[in-house]
Amino acid sequence: MHNRLRLLRAERGWSQAELAGRLDVSRQAVNAIETGKHDPSLSLAFRIARLFDLTVEQVFNDPPRN
Repeated sequence: MHNRLRLLRAERGWSQAELAGRLDVSRQAVNAIETGKHDPSLSLAFRIARLFDLTVEQVFNDPPRN
């Protein structure tokens, strides 16, 4: 799953630790989501979207299939 989390975080000047604190998750969880090593749970995806005042689809999307 592709996501814009790193870009959105950087636009606000937040570190991974700051974002993690706002989402009540670990910094490692934020890093894993940003790098695509882990997909967030549905509830976490909604919390992320709400934090940035976006829809889940605006933050996360499936890569195109060939």
